[in-house]
Order: sequence, then C-alpha cells, then structure tokens
Amino acid sequence: MTNKSSNAVTGQSDFNGKITLAITGASGAGYALRLIECLVAANYQLYILCSSAGRIVVDTEVGVKIPSSPDGASEFLTEKYQAKAQQITVFGKEQWFSPVASGSAAPKQMVVCPCSTGTLAAICHGMSDNLIERAADVVIKERGQLILMVRETPFSTLHLQNMLSLSQQGVTIMPASPGFYHKAESIEDLIDFMVARVLDHLGIAQDIMPRWGYS
Repeated sequence: MTNKSSNAVTGQSDFNGKITLAITGASGAGYALRLIECLVAANYQLYILCSSAGRIVVDTEVGVKIPSSPDGASEFLTEKYQAKAQQITVFGKEQWFSPVASGSAAPKQMVVCPCSTGTLAAICHGMSDNLIERAADVVIKERGQLILMVRETPFSTLHLQNMLSLSQQGVTIMPASPGFYHKAESIEDLIDFMVARVLDHLGIAQDIMPRWGYS
C-alpha cells in the first residue's frame, strides 16, 4: 500500500498560519496595504474582508482600486503582492458560509485595520450584521486575538466606552497613532511604525522597525 503524505492527507499547510484582516471606512488605508504586504512576505494565509466604504477610502487615500467582487479582489491582491496561490482570499459582506463566520473554522487571529468607530460600536454590541462584524464576534467568543486599529479624533465618550468594554473582554485596542521618537522621514516610516506594532502583537517576526533601545 502506498503511504500518502500529502498536505491534504496530513492536514499540514504550506503557510505559517491564517489571519483575518478587515478593512473598514476609517482613514488609514496605507496601514492595511502595508500589513497585507508584510503578512504575505511572512508566509501567512489571509482572509480579507473589505467594506464598501473601505474600498472607497483605499482608492481616495492611496489610489488603489480594489474590485468589488470577492473573486476579482482576490485575484487583484494576489497579483499586486505576488502572493502564492490561495494565500489571499477576499470574502464579501454576506458570504455567511465562509470560514471566518464559523467558530470551528475561523482563524484565531484577526485585525481590523483601520477600524471605524461605527465598526467598533457594532463589534462591541455583537451586531453581526455583516461578515466583518460576525468574524470579529467569532474571534471574541472563541477567545482568540482581536486587534482593532481604531482611527478617529477626537474620541467621544461613547467611543471610549466601547473601547473600554472591548478591552475588558480581551480585545487589543491599538489606535492608529504612530510615535515620532524614531525620527520618521516619510509617511511610509509612520505607517511602518504601526504595522510593526501589529506584527509584534501577532507574534510575527519583523525587521521593518527596530525596538526601542536597539539600533
């Protein structure tokens, strides 16, 4: 008898892990695209969820037009970042049978980058009216790692209450507010500051930004 040892049989993956990345309509599209680039380079498989407002902001801020259809967006991002086959999969807002909607199949790590305060509120109150909200709800209920890169200023009392409530449930609130002590010389340097922090929290090795005290 032949001893089959393919990945399909052993359950092994060609990737280092799976991460869900959601892009909403807050300002900060450059963070999301740089994060995609770094995660692809780190050999992670990505499930990407992008709201309609998120696509508009990406086009407005960085001039990248992400197709509205999930298949078209998957193909576009795969080509843009030279990803492996099946490394990037984009799901639509009502694809309820996608892995991210199920506690038994969703990645244990998810980043919402950037996260609008509307999405923040919906996640806080468990609305689950679209796939982004449902995916976040799944990660919370399964005791996974959820990082919200909230972008708004100033924060209202309601925004702060929502962030406090989620923080008390174990969600990491990481506002898109880069530091300046590394003497940034470009917008790209500021973006890398935040993306490096996200990668650190995900436990993914990165060399785009040295840690404090190291050259």
